[in-house]
Amino acid sequence: MTTFASGTDTLTRDALTVLQPGFTGTTAPDWLLRRLGEGLASVGLFGRNIASPEQLTALTAQLRAERDDVLVAIDEEGGDVTRLEVRTGSSFPGNHALGAVDDVELTRDVAAELGRRLAACGVNLNWAPSADVNSNPSNPVIGVRSFGASSKLVARHTAAYVTGLQSAGVAACTKHFPGHGDTAVDSHHALPRIDVDASVLGSRELSPFRAAIAAGTRAVMTAHILVPALDPDRPATLSGQVLTDLLRGELGYTGLIVTDGMEMQAIAGTYGIERGSVLAIAAGADAICVGGGLADDETVRRLRDALVSAVRSGELPEERLADAAERVRTLAHWTAAGAADAQLPADEEVGLRAARRALRITGADGFTPLTTAPYVAAFTPVANVAVGDETPWGVAAELARLIPGTETGSFAGEDAGLATLAAAGPRRVVAVVRDEHRHPWMGAALDTVLRTRPDTIVIEMGLPQAPARGALHIATHGAARVCARAAAEIIAGE
Repeated sequence: MTTFASGTDTLTRDALTVLQPGFTGTTAPDWLLRRLGEGLASVGLFGRNIASPEQLTALTAQLRAERDDVLVAIDEEGGDVTRLEVRTGSSFPGNHALGAVDDVELTRDVAAELGRRLAACGVNLNWAPSADVNSNPSNPVIGVRSFGASSKLVARHTAAYVTGLQSAGVAACTKHFPGHGDTAVDSHHALPRIDVDASVLGSRELSPFRAAIAAGTRAVMTAHILVPALDPDRPATLSGQVLTDLLRGELGYTGLIVTDGMEMQAIAGTYGIERGSVLAIAAGADAICVGGGLADDETVRRLRDALVSAVRSGELPEERLADAAERVRTLAHWTAAGAADAQLPADEEVGLRAARRALRITGADGFTPLTTAPYVAAFTPVANVAVGDETPWGVAAELARLIPGTETGSFAGEDAGLATLAAAGPRRVVAVVRDEHRHPWMGAALDTVLRTRPDTIVIEMGLPQAPARGALHIATHGAARVCARAAAEIIAGE
């Protein structure tokens, strides 16, 4: 059993218990281990903390040597958002690819295998799946992280994902409540606003969360969005009307409520992380996620002290903080029991099978697979913050494996088309785009290339909203490594 450091009072322990901080490095720093001894109950991992499965297993063992019931959380959606395989790209297609296949058993199997791998490394809480209905195709932060634009499709796959992940003993954290799909602003940078009436919200955004709750999701993550139909004054993360009245009351949810990252500008730039954390717990949240950007002991101390001071001043009821801390401990007990019960067989190829099934191909009837090395032009937009710019994407590496001599370059901006033609020379062009419909320069670059080289192969690795064109057009519904491999197999005739 975990023993706490002497001199740490109940209020201070509870304040630490509700925090889910991050840290830098691939081993736990001394300050983090000390905080675990004082009452910290959760740790969040990011790509910077992971070098290999063996290293991750050693890291989680180091954490559990200090506190055996620690919740080790990670943002592992598969697809474009991966932490386990941040430097290579994911072995699993993301939600949009699974939604394109629309086989709930496959989604469950993919989530179960991902959960099995997480559990094997000692991770027991996954900040996934995204249950957002991507009703706005211009959404800059959700996109292929969503199963699709249909609430019914998103609902059935969210439930399947929750079931599969939790069958491995890893708690699902369904996000981003009450739904981040109808936004045109990235909450990492500013506070999005969703102007829909309550009936639309209930039938569209909330449907997948109802399905997740029915499937037994152990955690729900809040969205830093303003929804005036629910609360005209405060974003969902800080709103008692959203978290307590709607999620707890109307939807009947009893599990852990986790905030999205509090250092995101939607909160940090408006309320500040200390004030935001107090308001979030008061509103009904149980755990404060922080650590994507702020990952040090000073952040933990500031948030701990803010919560303790709010209780002592009467702003935050002590019983509300105690209730939040108890929900964290309850989830920790569930993960310990779930890990003991889960003995899933490995299915190493399920992600690749899913990626192959997700391909949508136009022009295949007249296409002859390539036998000579092409030139791969990656039309590269600014990286989504949730995805990060360290995760490789595109098809060049997989195509080079099948067709040695394949060369590649990355292009952006108004001269991307002409630069591609100059770099490719006489070689066949494979143009790789990502959300062409959101980037006018990308469409213009394709226009330029196709006018001169109509035999160009086009691969869309984002949302396939733009018309299919090129001698062969492949929509992968995501940029995971397995999506790239599936597309490369078609081009090379494998």
